[in-house]
Amino acid sequence: MNVEPNQNQPEKEGVKAQLTRWASIILPFLVGVFLVVYTYFKFSDAQIEQIKNYFKTADYFYIYCAGIVAVLGNASRAYRWKYSLAQMGYSSSFANNFMAVNIGYVLNLTIPKSGEISRALLVKKYNSIPFDKGFGSIVAERIIDLLVLFLFMLWAISLQFDLVEKFILTQLPLSQLIALGILGLLLLAIAFWFYRYSKARFIERIRDKISGLREGVMSVVYMKNKGAYLLHTFFIWFSYLLTFYLAIFVFPETSHLPVDAVASAFVVGSIAIAFTNSGFGSYPFLIAKILLFYSINETTGQAFGWIVWISQMLVVVALGAISFILVPILNRKK
Repeated sequence: MNVEPNQNQPEKEGVKAQLTRWASIILPFLVGVFLVVYTYFKFSDAQIEQIKNYFKTADYFYIYCAGIVAVLGNASRAYRWKYSLAQMGYSSSFANNFMAVNIGYVLNLTIPKSGEISRALLVKKYNSIPFDKGFGSIVAERIIDLLVLFLFMLWAISLQFDLVEKFILTQLPLSQLIALGILGLLLLAIAFWFYRYSKARFIERIRDKISGLREGVMSVVYMKNKGAYLLHTFFIWFSYLLTFYLAIFVFPETSHLPVDAVASAFVVGSIAIAFTNSGFGSYPFLIAKILLFYSINETTGQAFGWIVWISQMLVVVALGAISFILVPILNRKK
């Protein structure tokens, strides 16, 4: 007995993919909107006026300095990219890399992680670098960035270990932490088994995509200029930290924040930006909550979080817009 293939299956998969894509865009945005609305109605009229006054009296000189440092960080990321591309036998000009990075950042404000795809597409179009190789090198960057962020988390925890230990053990007893650890290891083992042995179609697609990315990812491991690559990695994250540190001087109330407060707020802000639509709503909300631990009232924390976030986004949008205009002009022969 012949069984006719389900012709609706590709259409269903397409609809499912579209729903997943839209959910990844809309849900973080709705969370951000909720946090903004929640915070607004939580504050009294007097507190709202106080926040507005903070914007009027802020010392924006330090924001301008932070913006310059942010541009240097983007430039370093663009220059670092050439090392992993060169390892695979490809080259791309610094100008194209820089514009691709800027365009990627601005696209990430709309669709999460679309910027990484746009970067690979740009060097494919203008430098004939295969998409999977270029995208693999970007995946390698992201893996390294996550590792560095994890190191920053450890640094922040080490600065205030007693406070963190007390908080964790208060909220999660040791028995629950052990149970969560065992559950996590079990789920990881199951996921590895499925990836290694499953014949399911979607697992095979994952394996195919990973194999296509492997050369780009491993280019970092085997590259000749690992020292320069790591030096740029250090500078990129130093620029992020310095950008945040300069911003604390916009208000007298935040200008005397201790190192542990700066480290904690920086890490929390970085996580908010990395795992949401660039931190819309969540960034100022979480920054304000963290600063409460260091005797900074919530109105000051909210104003500080919004000024830092808005200034960062203005830099991203400005550089992205300029790059959108310049990239076809500078590559008109291609």
